Amino acid sequence: MTRVLVVDDQAMVREGFGALLAAQEGLEVVGHAADGEEAVAAVDRHAPDVVLMDVRMPRLDGLAATRRILARHDTVRVLVLTTFDVDEYVYEALRAGASGFLLKDAPAEELVRAVRVVAGGDALLAPSITRRLVAEFASRAVPARATSTRLDALTAREREVLVLVARGLSNGEIAGHLVLAEQTVKTHVGRILTKLDLRDRVQAVVLAYETGVVTARLDR
Repeated sequence: MTRVLVVDDQAMVREGFGALLAAQEGLEVVGHAADGEEAVAAVDRHAPDVVLMDVRMPRLDGLAATRRILARHDTVRVLVLTTFDVDEYVYEALRAGASGFLLKDAPAEELVRAVRVVAGGDALLAPSITRRLVAEFASRAVPARATSTRLDALTAREREVLVLVARGLSNGEIAGHLVLAEQTVKTHVGRILTKLDLRDRVQAVVLAYETGVVTARLDR
């Protein structure tokens, strides 16, 4: 059973998402929170597996709440809910350790799938969202070239896989692009995360943009 905490400052949204998720097999909504402060306390109290986190909230926003939660509970997964007008917050949320993000107007089945994907230990990197958001912020950020030495541990193939991950491709899509078995791609991704000491694919995407391995121009 996957335990989910729903965080949103709008009661109707909070209750709607909660009812939808509670009706799904294998998902249990263990609590609700109306702002970041309540979210941090609720995670301490309910120990959820996944936190569905709004971004803009009173008292403590979703970004700050995500940082606090992940600093105290490194096994919790945070799925950020957003709209395109808050994408600066989204980029920072990914840097803070969120496992993915989803548009608030996404279909119900997509929300359910996203919670399951994140709960399963993967990161939610839907290409339609990733390319528009991450590339947008990477174009504004100053690449941290000094940290690019971290990438020296990667083989040429692993670096190639990292670029495709950063462009939002799934393992299956990468396999087709490089003419490899999907399991081989999965192995490469695992080695990349281990060598770079990264939590998941989301952090790999952020690092790729910040070090200049991938630039926003390539994803336009």
